[in-house]
Formats: sequence, C-alpha cells, structure tokens
Amino acid sequence: MARDRKRQQDTDLQERVVYIHRVSKTVKGGRRMSLVALVVVGDGKGNVGLGMGRSTEVPLAIQKGVEDAKKNMFKVPVTAEGSVPHTVEGHYGAGRVLIKPAIEGTGVIAGGPVRPLFELAGITNVLSKSLGTDNAMNIIKAAAEGLKELSSPQETAERRGLTVSEMFVGKEN
Repeated sequence: MARDRKRQQDTDLQERVVYIHRVSKTVKGGRRMSLVALVVVGDGKGNVGLGMGRSTEVPLAIQKGVEDAKKNMFKVPVTAEGSVPHTVEGHYGAGRVLIKPAIEGTGVIAGGPVRPLFELAGITNVLSKSLGTDNAMNIIKAAAEGLKELSSPQETAERRGLTVSEMFVGKEN
C-alpha cells in the first residue's frame, strides 16, 4: 500500500531541466567529458525540489538529477492568489535572490534559472530579482533557500500564540 501511494505521488510530479553543462576532467590520457544536469521537480501545489545529476550521457544525468530532486523536496506556502506570503531574500554562496509577492495577473517575473522553480512550486504571481552572481546553480539554490524561509500567516500566528486575525488587527483590550 505504501508503495502504491509513493507511485501515486510520483505520477503528479512534473520535472523540468534547468540546464545541462558539459564539464571535463583532465586525466593522464586527455580530457574526460561528463555532463551535469540541474533539474527541478514539483507538483504545482507547493511541493518542489531541486537536484543535480552527473553522468557521461544526457538521459542518465537527467534521471540522476530527478532522483536527487525528489530526495530534496520541500514545502512552499503559496497564498490563494498563487503568490508568496511575504518578501524574502535568499542567499547561497554569491547568489542573492529577492522574492516579492505580487497581485493577481502579474505572472512569474523571474530570471531564467529561477522561473521553473516558481512554476513547479505552484507560484503564479511573483516578482524576483537576482542580485548576486549569474551562476545558474547558485541563483537557483539561493531562490530555494529563500522559499524555505517563507512562513505562512498561520505558522507565524501559531508561533506568536495569536490567531491570524489578531496578528493583522492587533488584540482588542
């Protein structure tokens, strides 16, 4: 039964390859080529993960990336309008990504590597800006860190020992 549930969960996951890089390692006989694939996996309902796979062939690298992404999945709080609850800045290495909520109809305004991360997380209205490096790996990891830092109004209210309405209005004495 648990295996069926896992298979069921795997079927509604979408995967998107962010990039494939050819890298080489110099050995005694010359250069040994290998491929690195960065893959994003998500269900469009707030669950998303990113992974990296290395292999000498493209399909294998992508497959390894998908497996890695499934292992590293995390939950993102998405509002009813399909945006993020609050502004946040994610950091990873030299990568800095600013993520801001946006009103209905804005769409995903995000640079190349970050866009699939938002789309597969189910975020449809968001503004983002990359502020640091232009290295795709560090940018997307910074965005993922930012998304991990987000907290929903319910979680914040619970942490403060208030209800959501009290948090936004203030306690009446």
